[in-house]
Amino acid sequence: MDNVSELHRPIEFTIDGRSYETTHHRQPAADLLRLAGLDPSRFDLGELKAHRPDPIRFRDDAIVEIHNKARFVSIRHRADVA
Repeated sequence: MDNVSELHRPIEFTIDGRSYETTHHRQPAADLLRLAGLDPSRFDLGELKAHRPDPIRFRDDAIVEIHNKARFVSIRHRADVA
């Protein structure tokens, strides 16, 4: 993969409160969603930072920089209403 860097020690982070770890500190958002068992066509990845009230939302193809203890959440795509 281009733009994916590998570290020698694991980075711990969470997605929807569940703990994960990786040695790749830069990964596509879609890969992180798949790691959490979520379908990128139905969900976006968001990151909770500091005291911001809303998560930062990433497109599926965005390369996400993962920091130790980062907190990510899944964001369901809006359903069309007929």
